[in-house]
Amino acid sequence: MSTRRKARRQSTPGGRPRLLSEEVEARLVAASRTGVAVELAAEMAGVSRSSFLAWMARGRNEVEARDAGEEADPESDQYAALFVKVRTARATAAARAMANIRRVADGGIVTKVTTRQYRDSVSGEIVTETVEDRTAPDWRADAWYLERQHREQYGKEAVVAVEITGLGQPASDDEHPVDLSALAERLDKSLFAVEYPPAIEDSHIVDAEVVGP
Repeated sequence: MSTRRKARRQSTPGGRPRLLSEEVEARLVAASRTGVAVELAAEMAGVSRSSFLAWMARGRNEVEARDAGEEADPESDQYAALFVKVRTARATAAARAMANIRRVADGGIVTKVTTRQYRDSVSGEIVTETVEDRTAPDWRADAWYLERQHREQYGKEAVVAVEITGLGQPASDDEHPVDLSALAERLDKSLFAVEYPPAIEDSHIVDAEVVGP
C-alpha cells in the first residue's frame, strides 16, 4: 500500500463500520434516488449527517485510489460500494428531474383526455372520438435551466459588461476621459424613461393608447 494512499485514508475517518449495515445502505441509496438533500437521506436511513458524509468521503478516496492503480483495501470495500451506489442514484435523480424540466419547457404534456361517441349521420356507425388537452411550452423552465447550468452567462449574479472605448487607457490629445459617474446617471435616466414613459400632457387629447416598439 502506498504512503500517499495511507495518508489520504487517515484524513477521512469512516466512523464505526457496524453502523453501515446492509439495511442502512439500502435506505441511503433509496433516499438518494429520490434526489433529496444529504441531511434528509441520512435522516431517512436513521444515521447522522456527519457519519454519512464520512462514509462517502472514505468511499470516494478508495474509488479514486483504485482508479489511480493502487491496491484495493478490503476494509474500505463497503464504503467504496456505498459511494458508487449513492453517486449513481443521485445522477439518476438529476437526469429524471432534467427530463421533466425539458418536458415542461417543450410543452405537449397531456393534462386531460376526453372521449365521446356519436353516430355517424351518413354511415350510421358508432364513432369514437378522443380529444387530448396538452400544455403549452413554458419558457420559464428553460430560464430555470440556463440560470443554474450556465450561471456565468445567465445566472442572477451575471454582470452585463459594457465595453467603453478608452476605458483604463490614457486619453489621447483629441479624446476626453470617460466620466463614469455621468455615464451611469445617463444610463439610469434612460432606463427609467423606458420603464416609465412620460405621461401625455396635451389637454385636448381625450383618449389615447401608448403602443410600444
